[in-house]
Amino acid sequence: MFDNPSLVTRVAIGKSIGLVFGLIGFFLMPYIWPEGDMLLRLGVLFWYVTVGAFIGVFGVMDWHPILRIPLPWWIRASWIGGWMNFVLTLFAYDTFEKMMIYVLGPDFPFLSPFWFVLEGVIVGLIIGYFATKFGGEGKATVLKRPL
Repeated sequence: MFDNPSLVTRVAIGKSIGLVFGLIGFFLMPYIWPEGDMLLRLGVLFWYVTVGAFIGVFGVMDWHPILRIPLPWWIRASWIGGWMNFVLTLFAYDTFEKMMIYVLGPDFPFLSPFWFVLEGVIVGLIIGYFATKFGGEGKATVLKRPL
C-alpha cells in the first residue's frame, strides 16, 4: 500500500496524525484548563488536522526554488508546525496566556504563550516523519502512474 510515493497518502497521514494530536488536546483541555470553552477545544482539534494537511501537501517541495537548496522533511515539517502555532498564538494570545498562568502558576518563569511554537515544531516533526516515511516526498508524489 505504501510502496509508491503519493501526495494523497501524505495528506491522509498528515491529517490522521493531526487528528490524533487534536483529539488529545480536545479531551485533555477540560482537565488541564476547565475554563476552556467548547469553541477553543474544537479550534484545537481542527487546527492540528489543518497543520497535518499542510505538512502533507508541502512534502512535494523538496527543493527551495529561490535559495536553490534542498528542503529535507525535518526542515519543512518543523517550519510549518512552528509557523502555524505561531499564527495560532497570535490569534489566541490572551486565552493561551490565561491557560499558562492557570496550569503553571503566576510565579513560573516561562509563562509566555509563545512556547506553543515549540509544541508546533515537535508535532510538525512527528507528522512530517510519518508522512514522508509512508507517503514519500518530492516530485514523485505527484507524477502520474499507470493504473
